Amino acid sequence: MFQRLLPRETSFFDFFEQHSRLTVEGARELLSLVTTGANIDAKARRIKEIEHETDVITHRCVEALHKTLITPIDPDQIHRLITRMDDVMDFIEAAAERISLYRLEKMTPEVRDMADVLQRAAVAVHEACCLLRNLKDPKALLAKCVDINRLENDADAILRRAVARLFDEEQNPITIIKWKEIYEHLESASDCCEDVANIVEGVVLELG
Repeated sequence: MFQRLLPRETSFFDFFEQHSRLTVEGARELLSLVTTGANIDAKARRIKEIEHETDVITHRCVEALHKTLITPIDPDQIHRLITRMDDVMDFIEAAAERISLYRLEKMTPEVRDMADVLQRAAVAVHEACCLLRNLKDPKALLAKCVDINRLENDADAILRRAVARLFDEEQNPITIIKWKEIYEHLESASDCCEDVANIVEGVVLELG
């Protein structure tokens, strides 16, 4: 019954999985960018392309939601989930764009640490989206949510350390402003991953 009322060929779970898979790719590109400090402009362009691809998926999901009478989970949860997933990629793209725009070539240990945490959170979000389709293993899905929340806490700790070191060691106030903005974009991306986990957890508990 549900399948007849879902968009032809693509279900909402397909949208979630496609979006999260692309976000993992974007997070990996960002990690590569800040690890090597090489080909920054090219990598930033690729991240922007990925962000555009995720935007298209988000728009298609929202459009399908407006055309679907009966959905497999609450429509508001679908809308919030795909929107927060899209926010993750938006912040990843914003961070990469700033690094390219500001011509920052010497990467900091903290930006690498934050990108690494974010990449692991993106992978966990994708794995959670794959588990969400059938809900055959709610314990495994809830465990993924716990992992994502833990990673967000790690990102918070790195942000505090990064900002403290900036003010302790960096003499140029413009450089402080640039890096602080980038760190905050990365931490916001991790926050959005946590929001996704909280929405997924709500779905599991509601349907469990």
